[in-house]
Amino acid sequence: MTHKEFEDHILQYANVWLDYPFGEGTAVYKYGEKPEGKIVAIVAEGSKPLRVSLKCDPVLAVSLRERYETVIPGFHLSKKHWNTIICSGQLSHDEVFDLARLSYRLVSGEQVAN
Repeated sequence: MTHKEFEDHILQYANVWLDYPFGEGTAVYKYGEKPEGKIVAIVAEGSKPLRVSLKCDPVLAVSLRERYETVIPGFHLSKKHWNTIICSGQLSHDEVFDLARLSYRLVSGEQVAN
């Protein structure tokens, strides 16, 4: 998965926008009113393979880490609520997009159609 593919997907959600609060190289996708907003996803720009951090249900977060070696505790984030996904192909694009949808739902409180 490329950063562009992920960005095209995540920016489809209502009220999601791109910010760089941590400086260049860390794309932060937020939900809500600018300039604050709530973080939905973080992408390490230029990472190969792409690294995407997403909010997750705590029980599911642990289950995914146990099942996939490319899902690790959130980098510089709450390890209970965030996972970092190394997009090397172990999870399909659709699975990563499903996890992005879940992150959006958890942050926004909105239901997202499949």
